[in-house]
Amino acid sequence: MNRRNALKIATLFAASGVIADTLPIKSQNTKKRALLVIDVQNEYFTGLLPVTYPHNSTSNIVPAIQAASDAHIPIIMVQHTAKAKAFVKGTEGWELHESVKNIKASHTIEKTMASSFVGTDLEAWLRKNYIDTVVISGYMTQHCCDTTARYAHHLGFNVEFLSDATGTLAFENKGGKATAEELHRATLVEQAFRFSNVMSTQAWIDTISVKI
Repeated sequence: MNRRNALKIATLFAASGVIADTLPIKSQNTKKRALLVIDVQNEYFTGLLPVTYPHNSTSNIVPAIQAASDAHIPIIMVQHTAKAKAFVKGTEGWELHESVKNIKASHTIEKTMASSFVGTDLEAWLRKNYIDTVVISGYMTQHCCDTTARYAHHLGFNVEFLSDATGTLAFENKGGKATAEELHRATLVEQAFRFSNVMSTQAWIDTISVKI
């Protein structure tokens, strides 16, 4: 195969998205978004798993919710339930944090797995409402946020991951140990590599505020 033909074939593949490292480019103003507020529950504030990094994550989640509301973007409140020591239904730690508990959500989901899609009606609700882009906020960056973003990508949704409206804490187990900052940063790098458009809350607000 000569160089000219090889270039033609590569161009066709690239145009079809076959050899693309990111999702197909789509105008920011034509996206139909939904903001996922994942597991903003007391367990991550005053419970067994207090989030420490980034320090301003909650103060960015709230403006993101307000901006979504102003832009008529649906807000989906996700709440985790478990039978272990944390997130036991009906306990104080399971309850939504005061910063979000009075938010008027378009839809609410109770999940038992890391992904907001597994065992819930999230995908069906998004399809029914013609949503093509999910926006990730909440906790923990490397666990429920990361897993939900990956599932969304594999299901064909565009994903926007808010870098400072997500957060985590330090972990140590038989696999090793990592600071909250290390876990958060590594997750963002991996998300940006393949699955999501990673951006700050302010950058996202500026994007959805642009008038057509």
